[in-house]
Amino acid sequence: MVRELALRLAKDANVHVACLDRWGPVADQLRDRGIAVTALNAGCRWDVGVIRRLIRLIRTEQIDTVFSFLIHANAVAAAASWFTDGVRFFQSIQTTQPDPAWHWTLQRLIKNHAEKIVVPSPSAAEAARNWAGIAAEKIVVIPNAVDIDEFPRQLYSRVGKRVGFIGRLDPIKRIDDLVVAMSLLGSQFTLDIFGEGPQRTEIETIIARLGVGGRVKLRGVVNGAKEALAGMDVLVLPSDAEGFGLVLIEAMAAGVPVIGTNVSGIRDVIEDGVSGILVPARAPASLAKSIENVLSDDVLWAKLANGGMQRVRQRFDWAIVFEQYRALLLN
Repeated sequence: MVRELALRLAKDANVHVACLDRWGPVADQLRDRGIAVTALNAGCRWDVGVIRRLIRLIRTEQIDTVFSFLIHANAVAAAASWFTDGVRFFQSIQTTQPDPAWHWTLQRLIKNHAEKIVVPSPSAAEAARNWAGIAAEKIVVIPNAVDIDEFPRQLYSRVGKRVGFIGRLDPIKRIDDLVVAMSLLGSQFTLDIFGEGPQRTEIETIIARLGVGGRVKLRGVVNGAKEALAGMDVLVLPSDAEGFGLVLIEAMAAGVPVIGTNVSGIRDVIEDGVSGILVPARAPASLAKSIENVLSDDVLWAKLANGGMQRVRQRFDWAIVFEQYRALLLN
């Protein structure tokens, strides 16, 4: 989101992207597209020198608007706001998860150092109000976005019964429920899991225990969703909570039907039965049944594929979403 927003803002403004940590691949991508990037090189989570370096950057580059993403960047920008008169500050919250609770405590303390706080969904707005005490009038809901024209079209080209997951291997994602669901399905159903994270070893253990190693594969990190989506007939996001679920709209843009849990963030994206399927959280049997229904019914599959593409085109395409950012940041 930072990369894509920066590239679009650069058509109307001088944009400088700063990362708290060291230089990384996104910095390379931005630099190669002509965007100025500075790595603030935080030595650790509590490196207060980052605040000083950000203040210097703001002054040196004569920056008049700062838009920070996520709690650590929000906190650093809030501290810098004390020493940078005449600069507008905006913050972003992208989660609906209650933990870690200290994130919300810190956000409550720094909320008044931003003119507005951007969230990607009504669910995230509710979390910001409830857990950080942010006033409704201070919150701006701007959804995450994709450029639908950049995604390959899968519509009406289902290959078989290939299930996919893309995301961090984290307990909040409930990938174990998806593996259990696969064990309830026939041998013709396969699952590719793209991503890395702290739950990898646990997931490997579950795969082995359920005896599904022949058709459930951990594929590791993928360089962008497009490559992974090309090998899927349905994408599943079985999380306990999401701030938005960017991978859902990436799949929908590619014409890959989606199944997600009926939880905060996901239900803001999927219209049940129209642009995807919603299932109860932590219910592998229901998840398995929905996967089987979608991948065994050509009419339903095509309806969801087309409905997902239309949903993205109408609400989550950058052509629409960027105008909301333009109105907020450039006016």
